[in-house]
Amino acid sequence: MPLMEWNPKMSVGVELFDSEHKKLVTMLNSLFDAVQAGKGKEVLGKTLDGLIDYTKSHFAHEEQYMVKHGYPDLAGHKKEHEDLAKQVLDVQKKYHSGSTATLSMEVMNFLKNWLIKHIQGTDKKYGPFFNARGVK
Repeated sequence: MPLMEWNPKMSVGVELFDSEHKKLVTMLNSLFDAVQAGKGKEVLGKTLDGLIDYTKSHFAHEEQYMVKHGYPDLAGHKKEHEDLAKQVLDVQKKYHSGSTATLSMEVMNFLKNWLIKHIQGTDKKYGPFFNARGVK
């Protein structure tokens, strides 16, 4: 059973970002599956690294579009991205340093809850803005 499932309520109305959000959900579920299966540190580390790298790429795409189209809350949105990046990089650093043997359900739920809250809250706000500028 996946940690989370994509559903239509998560759509922001911009195909590129919906597609990237779906990929983030899939990657988070892969990480969860690896944790549940008791995969070794190397597998978990690579999966966590991939999720983090893809998240950075996704954030960059959103921010590029926001700059290009003059999104009024770019600073606030970027701050949310930066805050999450700091928290997740801290988790990654602790994991790779060996201070934790596995990724806890607390970490998994934090990532899930942040992703849901960010997509359905903050990201939903930019959908109509981009749509009004011809970005679908």
